[in-house]
Amino acid sequence: MTAGTLAAGALALSLTGCGNSVDPIERLGRKTTEAQQSPTATPSRSAATATPGDEAYRKWGLKSPLEFAPKPAQKPALPPATPDKAQVVDRIPVPPTDKVVFLTFDDGAEKDPEFLKMAADLKLPISMFLTDNIASSDYGHFEKLRDNGSGSTINNHTLTHPNLRTLPFAAQKKEICGQQERLEKRFGTKPARFRPPYGNYNDDTLKAAAECGISQVVLWRVSMQINNFQYAEGSALKPGDIILAHFRGPSELKGSTEIQMTTRMLQRIQEQGYRIGRLEDYL
Repeated sequence: MTAGTLAAGALALSLTGCGNSVDPIERLGRKTTEAQQSPTATPSRSAATATPGDEAYRKWGLKSPLEFAPKPAQKPALPPATPDKAQVVDRIPVPPTDKVVFLTFDDGAEKDPEFLKMAADLKLPISMFLTDNIASSDYGHFEKLRDNGSGSTINNHTLTHPNLRTLPFAAQKKEICGQQERLEKRFGTKPARFRPPYGNYNDDTLKAAAECGISQVVLWRVSMQINNFQYAEGSALKPGDIILAHFRGPSELKGSTEIQMTTRMLQRIQEQGYRIGRLEDYL
């Protein structure tokens, strides 16, 4: 991979209100080389896949219960990381018959208490990537989301959401390590995973991330808009897709709520016959 060069044909997604960034464009993550792997799923379920209440799906606008992927017996073989640099992941290399996708939410602008109820009722395993100057006004909101029994996690998305490729190494490291320190102080541990704002990064980003204790830089192939997905390639989900969504409210979703957007996202996942996995079970 050539660090900092987005995949050919990747879509530039026009998303309003991406935190406090000056550039409202989010970019789909780059392609990684997919390793062939055939993990055998174990019948035991992780905390992320605890069965929701029988009527929860109806309460939140779904026609049928969500399906969750069990924790795999062994983790898929990811492309090897370059020494002294964080590993880049934008799709989990699962077998083509393993129709599993992963939920990630960025930034932290919206803090709707009803969303906490929805995520807990449905047992949604969400990998959160939080930006300090956006999310820190109520980190307790995201702590509740983390601790609702779904196996959700809190990860690093920088202090102030800059385009890291425009910054020198020292400034990039300050953004990443600074958020590592704040998240550790607030939540007790330093995250092992990081997402660069807009999906923009270079070799300095990967080196700085590694020096800050990050093992993996997590990108994406699919982005949830207000009503539907946008894809980096094709017109449908693919096994192992990492889905990008945002903690956003009506002012940024043209009147739609975070719950309505999430319901549509879950409906699209169901319509395409996919299960939801816990990202950290596969990394």
